[in-house]
Amino acid sequence: MADEKEREVTFELTEHIGVFGKDAKGWTKELNRVAWNGGPAKYDIRSWDEGHHKMGRGITLTKQELLDLRNLFEQVD
Repeated sequence: MADEKEREVTFELTEHIGVFGKDAKGWTKELNRVAWNGGPAKYDIRSWDEGHHKMGRGITLTKQELLDLRNLFEQVD
């Protein structure tokens, strides 16, 4: 069994939905649909470099989780 640190993570950005921030180094905070390790695409919030080759830590959500999060945002003053 391979060590978890040695396991390669694969991804396919299947849909670019939008950008909601940019840092001084040019990395953008984005909402996309991403298929991780050959699985089904899910909604994904994280920072990406300009070419979408490197990424920061993020969060992956099902459609229902994204809708629930949207409902929480509507409660923010």
